[in-house]
Amino acid sequence: MAEHNLPILIVEDDASLREAIGDTLELAGRPHVAVDGGEAALAALAKQAFSIVVSDVRMMPMDGISLLKEIRQRLPHLPVVLMTAYAEVDKAVDAMRSGACDFLLKPFEPAALLARINKYELPAEGGEGVIALDPASRDLFAIAARVAATDATVLLTGESGVGKEVVARFIHRHSGRRQGPFVAINCAAIPESLLEATLFGYEKGAFTGAQQAQAGKFEQAQDGTLLLDEVTEMPMSLQAKLLRVLQEREVERVGGKKPVPLDIRVIATSNRDMAEAVARGAFREDLYYRLNVFPVAIPPLRQRRQDIIAIARYFAVEHGHRLGRPGVALSAQAEAALLAHPWPGNVRELENAIQRALILCTGKEIGVDHLRLAPGPAAETNALPEAEKRADNMKDLEREHILRTLSEVGGSRKAAIERLGISERTLRYKLQQYREEGHFKG
Repeated sequence: MAEHNLPILIVEDDASLREAIGDTLELAGRPHVAVDGGEAALAALAKQAFSIVVSDVRMMPMDGISLLKEIRQRLPHLPVVLMTAYAEVDKAVDAMRSGACDFLLKPFEPAALLARINKYELPAEGGEGVIALDPASRDLFAIAARVAATDATVLLTGESGVGKEVVARFIHRHSGRRQGPFVAINCAAIPESLLEATLFGYEKGAFTGAQQAQAGKFEQAQDGTLLLDEVTEMPMSLQAKLLRVLQEREVERVGGKKPVPLDIRVIATSNRDMAEAVARGAFREDLYYRLNVFPVAIPPLRQRRQDIIAIARYFAVEHGHRLGRPGVALSAQAEAALLAHPWPGNVRELENAIQRALILCTGKEIGVDHLRLAPGPAAETNALPEAEKRADNMKDLEREHILRTLSEVGGSRKAAIERLGISERTLRYKLQQYREEGHFKG
C-alpha cells in the first residue's frame, strides 16, 4: 500500500466505538484523528487537511447530517462516509444525495470500514482540493504529485474540458514553488498582434500606445509557475522566440535590450495531437521536444466514470450557493442519467449541466428533466434500467476503441497509451480484464 500523508478524521460520540475504530486504523497503519462530535470535527478540519471523514449520524448537539452540510460548504471536495443504524437508512440515503459518498451500517466489520476508506479517500500524495475516486484519476494525480516535486517542464494533453488547468494548479500547489505566483495565459484567446507583448512584456515607447514599461507573463511568474494554455495555438512566428526563452531561461521585452533572467516552472497544455501538428508543420519539432520533457495525458471524463457523481455533487453545492439555491441535491434517477451520459464535453459539460439544472429546478431535488442532456433526457421511470444498458454499451465501445487503437499502433503499449490518453497501469488492467473475458489474447 502506498504511503498516506493525510490522516483520516473519525467523528463518533460513543467512546468505545471511537476507540475500536481507532484500533482498526492503527493496526492497518493508517494515521487518524478521532473526535467526539461535530463541533470538534469542524475545529480539527480548520487546523489541518484530512483524506476523508467517517462520521456517525446520531450525535448531539450536532448530528452527522448537519456536520455533512457544514463540510460541504467549507470543503466541498472532501469525501464523507456516514455510519448509521439500520433504522436510519432512509436518512442516510438522503444524506448521500446531499453529498455523502457512502454509508456504513452498524455493526460493521473492520474490513468494511477499511474498504470504504480506500475507495473514497483523496489521493495518497496529498490530493486535497481535487476529486479523484476513479483509479484512472488516482493514477493521474499520483503522477502529477511526483513530477511536482521536481522542476521539470510538464506537457498536459487531453480533450477540451478535461481539467488541464486543475492538474496544472495541483502541480504548482504541491511543488517547491507553491509560495510563488501561478500565472496562466491562454494562447488561443489573445490576438496574435498582442501575444508577444503579453508574453514577453515591453518597454516604454516600444510601439504606439506603450506609454510605460510592462512586465510580461514570464516575468510575472518569477519564482512560480507559468501555464501556457493551448500552446499549439501559438503562431509559428512566436514559437521560435518561445523556444529561445525556454533554452536560455531569460526573456527580453519588446523594445528592450537587456535580458531578464528567469526562475520559473513552465507547464504547457494542448487539446490537439501535438505529434500530428509537428508532422504537418503547424508546430516546431524542437519546441515540442523542449515542452515534452514530462508528458501527462489526462483521461476524458468517460474513462473515469467513478468521478462523475462526486464531481456533480460538488458542482451542485458550489453553484447552488452561488445561485442562491443551497441544499438542492440530485435525485437517484438524475445520477443514473449522469452516469449513462458519454460526456463529449467532459467536466466542463458536466458543470454546465448542473448549473442548468439548478436554474430549472424549482424544488430541492434535481430530476432527469432538469439536466437536459443531449440527445434528450430519458423518462424518470426508465432511467435506472436505461442507464445500466448504456453503461454496458459504453464498456463495449471502450473495449473496441482500446483494442482497435492497440492494433493500429502495431501492439505498442507505449504508443497506445499516448493515443488513448490513459496510464500504462490502466491499460494493463483493462487488457487483463479483456483476457479474462475472452476478448483479447495478446
